[in-house]
Formats: sequence, structure tokens, C-alpha cells
Amino acid sequence: MKFPSLIACHECDLLQRRVLLHAGEVARCRRCGAALYRNQPNSIDKALAYTLAALVLILIANAYPIVGLEVSGNRQMASLYGTLHALWVEGREEVALLVGLTTMVTPIVQIVLMLYVLIPLRLNRMAQGTIPALRFLGTVSPWSMMEVFLLGILVALVKLEHLAHVETGTAMWAFGCLIPVLIAAGRAFNPEDIWEKVKALS
Repeated sequence: MKFPSLIACHECDLLQRRVLLHAGEVARCRRCGAALYRNQPNSIDKALAYTLAALVLILIANAYPIVGLEVSGNRQMASLYGTLHALWVEGREEVALLVGLTTMVTPIVQIVLMLYVLIPLRLNRMAQGTIPALRFLGTVSPWSMMEVFLLGILVALVKLEHLAHVETGTAMWAFGCLIPVLIAAGRAFNPEDIWEKVKALS
């Protein structure tokens, strides 16, 4: 595999020489310690496996209730879509849009883009629009904030415990599993290997 001889740190812009890494090693900036690049064997296979798992989990998380509340014998189940709809009906359109964008739309777009890039590469092909998809993926990924959403739910559940009987729904467990799986997919999605594969197929 041929690499350019120099690389600039994305954190502090220090220009430094590349070195060959053994499997599993990470090159770090000698000034700030930020990760520059890593040698991940089978990174495309690993990223694809994690991303497919994330797709299954996010479909479950959006299809099933997050929590169930029982007050005075009345039981209600709350799903992500139902929560967004309730916020919209109550006149909190901005909050509904923000929550929907960061917890539903952005993660789904992120997963779909990763699959759009990875599946053809795994088959030694390159999908049309791979390069724009990779660039857009870098733009959209920071807007995925499911961990903030899940933390907010947990805080709300603690406060509601004194007022109602609370049951965690299937979607809560799916969200809990989805966050580390999506993080693992992002770590396995090695840009160095992706771009090398794209250049080889171009």
C-alpha cells in the first residue's frame, strides 16, 4: 500500500512524516497526541458488520416503544415518533425538529451512507457518487446525538419514578445497544483504507 510521505494533523496542523504501522497500531501527532491514522486489518469487513448491526438496531428503536408509564391504572407507551408528534402538537415545533433531526434522521442517513459506500467496496466495486457520499458523511456524522437523547430519557425516568410506574420498552434497549455499535462502526470505518480502495477501483 502506497502512502503520501507527509500528513498534516487535523487538530494542530503539524506536518509530519508517515511511518508504516503494524496491525492494530495507531500513529499519533507528536505535538498534540491526536490520532493521525491507524492500521486496521479487515477494516471494511468490520465496519460493514457493525453498520449492518446498527441498521437492525435503529429499525427496532424506531418501531417499538421507548418507555411505558402507568398512572392511576392508565398505561401509556411512548415511542420516538409519538414523542415527536406530541411535541409538534403542543406547539414546540423547533424542539420536535431538532430532536427528530439528531436522533432519527441523521443517524439513519449516516448508516445508509456507510452501507452505500461499504457494500460495493466489499464486492470490489465502487458505487456511483462514492466520493460525494464520503464527504457528506463527514459533514452529517457530528449531528448524530443519540447518546444525548438517551441521557435525557434516563434523567426524565428518574424524575418520573416518584409519579408513575415506569417500564423500559424494547426501543430503550435497542438505543442502548445502538450507541456503542455505531461508535464501533465509526472507529472501524477507516478513511485511509476506504480512500485506498476507492483509488484502486477508480
